[in-house]
Order: sequence, then structure tokens, then C-alpha cells
Amino acid sequence: MVDLTTLVTEQRNQNSMNIDDLPTLDILKVMNDEDRTVAECVRMVLPEISAAIEAICQAMKRGGRLFYVGAGTSGRLGILDAVECPPTFSTSPDLVQGIIAGGNNAFMRAIEGAEDNETLGAHELEQRGITEHDVVIGIAASGRTPYVIGALKFAQKIGATTVSLSSNPNSLISAHAHIVIDVITGPEILTGSTRLKAATAHKQILNMITTTAMIKIGKVYENLMVDVKVSNDKLKKRAINIISTITSISNTEAEEALKKADYKVKPAIVMIESGVSYQEAEQLIEQAGGFIRKAINLVKQ
Repeated sequence: MVDLTTLVTEQRNQNSMNIDDLPTLDILKVMNDEDRTVAECVRMVLPEISAAIEAICQAMKRGGRLFYVGAGTSGRLGILDAVECPPTFSTSPDLVQGIIAGGNNAFMRAIEGAEDNETLGAHELEQRGITEHDVVIGIAASGRTPYVIGALKFAQKIGATTVSLSSNPNSLISAHAHIVIDVITGPEILTGSTRLKAATAHKQILNMITTTAMIKIGKVYENLMVDVKVSNDKLKKRAINIISTITSISNTEAEEALKKADYKVKPAIVMIESGVSYQEAEQLIEQAGGFIRKAINLVKQ
């Protein structure tokens, strides 16, 4: 058994000792002051985040996937990040997956006991057919969640790359990770409530991981989402604006090009910039590893 009182995330925050006796605005000021420290805590672990991203990019290039595993808030953050990848980057739902202790029902309603079973964490990864080409990120603010430990143990046994994300130093989950990210955000204003600063830090880090990984595998041109999935009217307008911005053509012409490209932004841009057909544009993008700049340069060569 772990003595929770030894964990940084379980210690009392001296700045909020009288929070129950403060006016509303003063409570908010205390919260805001604490939240302002989070980004700086994340900055301290940028090298470790970078190492994780490099491993993920290498995995994806060889057909691997990214799995987030967590319980409670940690599991929900992983799912939230995973489900945003298909609409933002037109990825397969299988490429980035979020796994939460207790199954998907636990996303909407807390199933607290599920996190205490190591075997369940391993079983879930086994059911999803994890291989040595994949990357598993175990998320646990406390750094001691058995469900997450079980998943990381199984992933290492299979030969997958493992990453731990915790808010306590020398966490238990880090013993089962190739790359350790311990972002120490300190005691919460509500003792032990890691849905606050710890969760905010973890959300920032997950944003960094998938966004940067997608940039590095060709899903972004300049700072534009050129692999956005056109699945509704808003995203269609965004796609048209992206094409128009990059190629300097009118929105009407951009919409026509988007239609010819089967509503895919990247081939539409390559078609316009290089004067090739949709099929040729798709081939060029594949040859260029998904990067628009390289695809256009292939034509110039």
C-alpha cells in the first residue's frame, strides 16, 4: 500500500488553507494564481515530451498506433485527445486511441473501483491487438494507478514503447516506462483533487503530443490544418479558406478544386499549385510522405 500523504498531489496547499471562508472573487483569484503556474511546470518537462513525440512519430511511420491509458480524469483526457484527431487531421480512429478504466461508460459516469485492477489494464491492450510497433502512454496524476501499471507492464512485455505521465516524482508507473514525464504541479487548492492543476498540465501535454506528431508526419502546412476532414458545413468552409489562402485563388475556385479533389484539402492544393490531376496529386503526396511542400517540389524537379 502506498502512503498517499507522501505524494505531492496529496499535500495541502498553503495558499488555499482558508479558501472555504473567502468571497467568490477571492476564491477565483486563488485558483487563477495556481493555474498560472501550470504552463511553467510543463515547460520544465519539454525535453521528455519531445522524446515521447519522436518515438510516436517513428512508430506511426512504421504503421504503429498511439494508446492513452488512464482512469477517471486521466482516462477522460486521453479519450478527449484521441477523438479529436480524426476530424482535425483525417486520421483513422484506430491511430490514436483512448482507453479508460471501466470502459467507455466510465467517461460519463465514474466507475472508481475499476482502476484498482492491474489485470484489466493489460487485458484491454491485449484485446486491441497491441504490437511492438505501438506506443502506450500511461496517464496517472498520482503515478500509482494499478490499471495503468498493468497496461504499461503488458506493453513492455509485448515490446511496445511505453511512456508514463504523472504529477509526482519517482512515480510507480515510471518504473514501467521507457520515457518518463513527471510534471510536478504541486499541491492542489483542494487537497488531492488532481482534476485541477495536474489535469490542466496533462491536457496541455496531450495537446502538444498529438499536435506536434501530426505536424511532423505532414498533416500541417505552415500553420494550417491541411488534412482537416470535411464532415460538416463549418469544416467545409474552413477547407475552402485554407485552399484559398495557400493558393491565392478565390473561394469559388477553391470550392471547385475541393470538389474535384473528393473534398480533400491536400490534393486540391497540389492540383492547383502543380497543374496535375487528382490521381497524380494523390500519388505525389504519397511519394512525399504526406508533405505538401515535398509533393509540389517533386513536380518542379
